[in-house]
Amino acid sequence: MTAQTGTGRTNQKLRTRTAILAATRDLIGTGAEVTMATVARGALVSEATAYRYFPDLSSLISEALSGSWPPPAEALAPVADSSDAVERVAFACEYLLRGVLARQGAVRAMIAATVTRPETVRARPGIRFGLIDHALLPLKDTLGAAEPAAFAQLERDLAVTVSAEALFTLTDLCGLDTETAIGSAVRTATTLTEAAVRRVA
Repeated sequence: MTAQTGTGRTNQKLRTRTAILAATRDLIGTGAEVTMATVARGALVSEATAYRYFPDLSSLISEALSGSWPPPAEALAPVADSSDAVERVAFACEYLLRGVLARQGAVRAMIAATVTRPETVRARPGIRFGLIDHALLPLKDTLGAAEPAAFAQLERDLAVTVSAEALFTLTDLCGLDTETAIGSAVRTATTLTEAAVRRVA
């Protein structure tokens, strides 16, 4: 095999990988269900080829989503000047859930994939944790310093509430429309935060 042939094959592999990722991002942008088969059709490759480049759906979605969410400080810029942890948590919760809705097909596929294969859970981006940490900055030096265990518990409580799983529970199992579901999750998140704030008031 000549060097030129080897370079040509390398370039073709790169083009194929790029096409698969582009098709995944396009599909994610529609909010539709994301499967390896639909991605392959969009990339004009076989499903077997898609699996040769990405061993499972969660790794493909994870790479496709990389960089699609802004850093926490940028996401929470509208409340950057607020020292009110309750206001900041409310904003972070709504921000995350609306982002989940915009990427709903991919998020559902990622959750399903990691539930059935827990060993792949690290492929999930964990956007909620950065948003929660940034939203709670005003409490770091108060509750975080005075009662670190209570602060850690608040972070865990919010991780349950500020989440795609909470949103889908409210829409799918409780039958709420998306706006009511988001409002319910935000209300729960702020109630938890208000209770924590009262501990150091």
